[in-house]
Parts: sequence; structure tokens; C-alpha cells
Amino acid sequence: MRRRTGKLTCTAIATTAVLALGAALAGPLPQRAQAAPAAAAVTDYCQDQCSDILPPGQNGNATLAEILANRAFGTHPEHSTDQLGPYNNLVAGYPTLTDDKLTDFFNDSSFGVPADQVASVTKPRDDVTITRDKKTGVPHIQGTTREGTEFGAGYAAGQDRLWLMDLFRHVGRGELTSFAGGAEANQGLEQSFFGQAPYKEEDYQAQIDYILATQGERGKQALADAQSYVDGINAYRKQAKDGRYFPGEYVLTGKIDAITNVGEIEPFKLTDLIALASVVGALFGNGGGGEVESALSLLAAQQKYGLAEGTKVWESFRERDDPEAALTVHDGTSFPYAGKPANAKGTALPDPGSLTPEQLVYDKTGSARTGATERVKAPKKLEALRGVYDDGVLPRDLFSRKHGMSNALLVSGKYTASGNPVAVFGPQTGYFAPQLLMLQELQGPGISARGASFAGVGMYIQLGRGQDYAWSATTSAQDVTDTFAVELCTPDGSTPTKDSTYYRYHGSCLPMEKIERRNAWKPTLADSTAEGSYRMQVYRTKYGLVTHRATVDGKPVAYTLLRASYRHEADSIVGFQMLNDPGYVKDAKSFQSAAQHINYTFNWFYADSRQTAYYNSGLNLVRAADVDPSLPIKGEAAYEWRDFDPTVNTAAYTPPAQHPQSIDQDYYVSWNNRQAKGYTAAGFGNGSVHRGNLLDDRVRALVKKGGVTRAALTRAMAEAAVADLRGEDVLPELLKVLRSAPVTDPQAAKAVQQLESWQTAGAQRRETSAGSHTYGHSDAVRIMDAWWPLLVEAEFKPQLGTDLYDALRANLTVDEAPSAGHGPTGSHAGSSFQYGWWSYVDKDLRAVLGEDVQGPLAKKYCGAGDLSACRDALLTSLKQAAAKPATEVYPGDANCSAGDQWCADSIIQRPLGGITHDKVHWQNRPTYQQVVEFPTHR
Repeated sequence: MRRRTGKLTCTAIATTAVLALGAALAGPLPQRAQAAPAAAAVTDYCQDQCSDILPPGQNGNATLAEILANRAFGTHPEHSTDQLGPYNNLVAGYPTLTDDKLTDFFNDSSFGVPADQVASVTKPRDDVTITRDKKTGVPHIQGTTREGTEFGAGYAAGQDRLWLMDLFRHVGRGELTSFAGGAEANQGLEQSFFGQAPYKEEDYQAQIDYILATQGERGKQALADAQSYVDGINAYRKQAKDGRYFPGEYVLTGKIDAITNVGEIEPFKLTDLIALASVVGALFGNGGGGEVESALSLLAAQQKYGLAEGTKVWESFRERDDPEAALTVHDGTSFPYAGKPANAKGTALPDPGSLTPEQLVYDKTGSARTGATERVKAPKKLEALRGVYDDGVLPRDLFSRKHGMSNALLVSGKYTASGNPVAVFGPQTGYFAPQLLMLQELQGPGISARGASFAGVGMYIQLGRGQDYAWSATTSAQDVTDTFAVELCTPDGSTPTKDSTYYRYHGSCLPMEKIERRNAWKPTLADSTAEGSYRMQVYRTKYGLVTHRATVDGKPVAYTLLRASYRHEADSIVGFQMLNDPGYVKDAKSFQSAAQHINYTFNWFYADSRQTAYYNSGLNLVRAADVDPSLPIKGEAAYEWRDFDPTVNTAAYTPPAQHPQSIDQDYYVSWNNRQAKGYTAAGFGNGSVHRGNLLDDRVRALVKKGGVTRAALTRAMAEAAVADLRGEDVLPELLKVLRSAPVTDPQAAKAVQQLESWQTAGAQRRETSAGSHTYGHSDAVRIMDAWWPLLVEAEFKPQLGTDLYDALRANLTVDEAPSAGHGPTGSHAGSSFQYGWWSYVDKDLRAVLGEDVQGPLAKKYCGAGDLSACRDALLTSLKQAAAKPATEVYPGDANCSAGDQWCADSIIQRPLGGITHDKVHWQNRPTYQQVVEFPTHR
């Protein structure tokens, strides 16, 4: 079996203070290969032209001794950080990138391991072999039986992500604080997730039963695969515990005693995988929601401008189907979905001032009320690790933040140098240590793939490559979630209040179902939060989960949120099974067929040696006629989803032919932009300027020129990854306004000149040279970061007024620059420029300049439409921004000193375990990424 120890420096090896903990805390030496494994029984049709990367490294487990060595000396366990350097180095290396240099920045993702590159061979049982390569330590799992293959996948997952999987199964069950400690961030994250996806134990089992009952033989096989995967995890779990080479976090959180080995790593169950799937679905695979917040901004617009004009103003900011938006399917094909009805019916806006959020947390005790901390006793040798989770083991807003992420660039073989399609694609899943995804290769009966899988649900590759094809996904987030206004009642017929726990359904007054979770914690070495507890409570109705209460036309209602995939997060297992099956996926059409079985809201992309393809997956709802899905809907039979069955939360869904899809378009790009004409955006601000434009402009130019190579497409991605969207696509309009008359103020003139120079140079946020930690045009970058929120306010707030301006900001944040505290890991998150007012600014300024605007805003806002007044407002805000010092623009945090611009932008691998990593250069880029070009096909 694989047992880890880090490759320590001479200093670390010589330092007895750490190693004095002895064999009880350190993993034994890894078992080296005694002989080369048998050659793979499949043909790899990529012929060394497939690559991938997933920082920071494959190894996500570390023993206590390794964690101590990392904190004391900066050493890392083997293969825990070796993909971070190549990933980071692309920032400096992309301008001169050629095909033969790709492996300087990516791994070779060929099938199998050459004999001279075998690092270790493990046989957890007779029907499976796990071979790891020397360079990255990725497990190549080859089984002679399907059961053995899946057992090996689970065993390898235990080797690489045991602590992470344990952590996230407790997140999925709403039990994070009881497992990892009561830190305030843990409480916040736990509450956020439980409020979105509360389940009872029988609900997890019900998802398993539903798959068995509805998914045929493939469903039965999938659950058998999943059980074998769980068995493999548990086999490693037991061996690691008994052998004392389990992850050190179990000691730090008080689960296992470091000296006596007393304690337990709880066995994994099949229902744990359902809990883990619910986490993945909530993070990356849902869409829609926010209808209550939309209602508030609509009411504010109507209050400001009147019913008709206010609605028109609100709709122009909503940008449901903006004609200037970048589209993935750009050939003009229309796929109408979730559009605005001409005369909406069943809309249920709250009475002004009546809305209150539903209470979630009750019965707080101890530190849950006071925030108190307590220092526990610990061996002196462990003092360096005290409080490592005091700020939480996960970001508190992991689930409350929007997560539109990932990108894809594909070019048809008609426009490539080789005549074969080229793809560069991958998901942006944040930056964690260990990473949420893990790399693996699976080879066994009916399974042949290599790529990335979410830890804990890795019985199949979710994003990767097969024998002669590759696939990936981006978050699409189309609207599959609705808010219903459910009329409240009382069982005795008396007048209900907003606090009633009964609601009306099809004429009956029914009790709401209460789902509860009681959590308690005690202080540990890792988390010094004192003893405390609380109870979380969510009311569930047939129309979903209660989120708010209000009155509508004077009658008390509960607003409920219902997601199409709620209670069905695990159903997608069959679609992933198909993607891994070389007997099923043979071309673009069969790929699209497999993607149709995935209910997560994703954009799926495909490339082989002959074709590219695209398909948008998800449970797209057939709604009642004339309801407006952007706003709350009356919870009545007339306005329900068609064929709605609340017992299992199913409904009628639009047929596959109505989902955006395409085969062999000249090129595809996706960066969570709109999918196609008529396919309504679920959120605000998807208009004329979107980060998808950064890809679309570059790939369109490559296709026009022709002869596209893997390196050329990678360069396009990498250049977009360091571009400032505001500087590239909005600054030109801003400068036009500023230059509409001479700029005579010296301070303003200097700032304008700096911005012009930066824009001419490409508006990048990139070091002057590798390792300089200083941006080119750093003053211009600082000015833009300081100016953007000021200019947006100066442009819009005077005309909109405070109430409407603030309500619209609640729908869509004004800015999402790299240094802002946003994204799946908060600050230092990489993913940037997805959400912001760039489209609004662009359309408004072009209108003020007298330029043609398709889908304009309902009014001209900057300077009330007067160019001179607009210019004055922008100049005043620019002078304010230019005067702000770097220490104010970048105030510093626990990782960066005030004024350090590069550091403020930098990416940090958020430690979910005890191992930390160096900061790296900002890139707006997929976390896991493939570069593929198949020259041949089966």
C-alpha cells in the first residue's frame, strides 16, 4: 500500500524537535515498485498530445509529523505542491509558448505510466493495481474486474483525500461544527449550507432508492460501483488508522490521540456519497434563485419612477436576453427558455416593509452566544499548530457567494494547423489545499478515462479524457430554481399570522415539515472556540424551503425556494458513468446523449480528432404559462411546475432538443456567459461586457487567421487570464468621455495618461518580470481599482437615488477585482470579473456619447445624459481615486502588508488541512485544466 512521508530537507531531517514524536506520528516510507506494471489494455489515441494540470499537488494527506515539518521548516509532503510551480509559471511563459513547451506548464495526461517512471505499485486486493508516477504521484488504477477498479478508486481517494472527504461529508450533513470545531466561520458555512440543502437521513436513502427505481440497469450498476468505491475508502481508512499514518488533522481536532492511537475515523457509508454530491451540486451545479431580492429592486424602481416606467427601468438592468451579450452558440440558433412573459400571471411581490428573513439558528449555548475561546492543554511539540482552524476550516461564505466559474476554448479542425480540433478547458473550483478535485486514471471493464473527480464521489472521472475524446464543463446556472409565495393558514381556521407553521396546498391547510440539526463542539488544539451548541431549523413545504415571510396584498405568506435538483443531486451519476464508458461515447452525438443524463446546470464541451460539440445540461423546468420566473410566484396549483409531484420533487422538463447545443461550430468559448439567443440569463448584468468577451475576442481572431495550435489557444487563454476586463472593454469608453474636452487639471491629466498607457499595453495585471512581484503600469492598475466603485456611484446613484441604487447593488455587486474579498475562497481566490456593473457602465456611456446601443438601459444616467456633466462626474471621481494611496486601495490582511498590490491580488491555496503553500501570481484561470488535440480516432 502507499504510505506517505515527505521528502524533507537536510535541515528538517536533522531537527529532532519534530521527529522526536516518533513513528506513532509519521507515515512509513512509501512502497516502491518491484516491477513495472502490466501495460494498459487500451489504446491511447491522443499520442502524447493531451495535457492537464491541477495545483497544488496530488497528495492531499499529511501525517502529523509532516504538518509539523511544514509549519516549522516549510517542507512539503511528496507530491503535495509540485503542480503549483508549473501552473504559476505560465504567467511569465505564455508569450513564447509553443507546442513542444506545453509540458513545462502542464502534466502529460497520457494513459498509463512508462516503466522508467513508475514510483510505486499498490495492490489493495488481487483484482486491482494502483500505479503512481514519479513526476506527480497521480494514481493510475487498473482493474481486472469492475468491482476491483472501483475499489481501487476508493482506496486511492483515501490515500490522497481522506481528511477532505471526511470534512465534506460532514458539511453535506450539516455537521461541520460538531466535526471540525465551533469557529465562527464554521458556524456560518454550516448554517449557509443547511439552509440551502437540509436533509433527513431518510432523504439520503430516498435518493438511492429513486436511482434504483428509475435508472434501470445503469442505475443499479452505478450504485454497485459507488458501494465498491466506499469499500475501498474504508479499507484504506482502517489500514491508515491501524498503521498510524492517517492524516494529522484527526489529532489536531481531537479525533485520535497521537500517543495512544485511541479514537476513530468513522466508516464511510453510501449515504455519505449522497451528502457529498449535495455539496457539489450546491457549489457548482445549480442556477436561479434570488427572486425575493429581485422583487425588492423592482419595487424600489416602481417606487422611484412609477409602475410602468419603474418596471421598464428594472427590466433594462435585468438584461435577461441582451442582444449584445457574448454567446457560446453564436450561429444565431435560438433556444428560448425562462423568458419574460408579455403579461405575467401569478407574480407575488411582497407588501412594502413586510418582508422578514426566516430564522435559522435557535437555542444557542456557550460560545455560540458569547464567541468565547478556551486554551486546551497540548504537548509542547504541538504548540506550532495551535489555532490553525481558529478562522474556520472552510470559508464561511463558500455557499452564500455566487459561483459562476470555469472556462472553455475549442476550435474546429477546419481552422487548426493539424486539421484536428483543439481544446483548452477546465473548471474554476477555487484554490484549496488539498484541492477539492483529484486526478486519477481509471481502467477497467466498461471504464476508461483519466482526469479529475471531486474527492469523495470519484467512482468516475467527472472532467477529463477517454481513449479518443475529452470533455469538460463550465457552470451555466440557467434558472432551475423558483420562489413561491405560499399562503399561510391555521388548522382551526382562525386568522393566520406571518409566524404560522401551516400553509395552504390545493385547498388543504398542511403543517410545515420541520428539519432540525443539533450541533455541539468543544475546544481543540486546532480550534480554540470554547464549548458551545445550537440548533438549526428549516421548515419544508411541498413548494420548497421557507426562506422569508411577508404579506402579499395584506395576506401572510411564506416565501419558499424550490430547486429542480433538490432531492436529486445523485441522479447525475448515470451521466458520468456514460462519459467514462468507451462503449457509450464514440462521437459528438453520443457525448451529448450522455450529458443529457446529468441534471447539474453545466455547459458541457467535447473534442475528438474529428468533431467538437457542446450541450447544456440541467433539469430545465416546464413552468405554468405566463409566469415570470425572475420573480416570486403564487404557491397555487395554477402556477405550479407542470406535472409537479412534490413527494419526490419531480416535474415536466424541457426535452433535450430545446437545450442549447451544437456540433462543429467554428469555435466555442464559455466563461459562464450566456449560452444562446433566447436562453435567458438567470442573474443580472449579463450584457455587452462580460469576461466571456476576453475569450471570444481572442479566439475569433485566431479562427479568422487560421492554423490554430494547442499553444496558440493556450496563449489566448493565458492572456485573458491576466487581463483586467474593465481596462480592456470599458476603459476605452471612459477615456472617450474624458477626452471629449481638454483635460486641464494636472492631477487628472496625469491619471488619464497613465490609464491610456496601460490600456494601450493590454490592460494586464502582470509582473514586469517573473518573480518581480511588481505589476507593469502599477499606478494605472491602482487607479482603476480605486476608481471603479467611485465612478459607478458617480454615474448612477444621482439619478437612481439611494434606495434603488442599493437595491440593484444587492442584485449585482458593483465590482469583482482580484484583490476584492469575493469568490469561492474569499480574497486571493483567482476567479474575477464575473459579476459587476461593467455592462451597465458600457451601455450608459455609449448612449451618452451618442453611439448605437442594442438593448440600451431605459434611461441615460451619467450626468443625466449630458456629456459635459457626465465628464465632470467622471473626472471628479477619477481625481479622488488617483489621490488614494496604495495602502488605502490595498489595506492588507493576514497574508499581505498594506499597499502590496501584487500580494493583494495573489492566489492563496486555502488550507483545508494542516499544509500551507506559497502565494502565486494572480490568474483568472481554471483550477483544473486540460489542453487536448487528438490526432486519431477508433
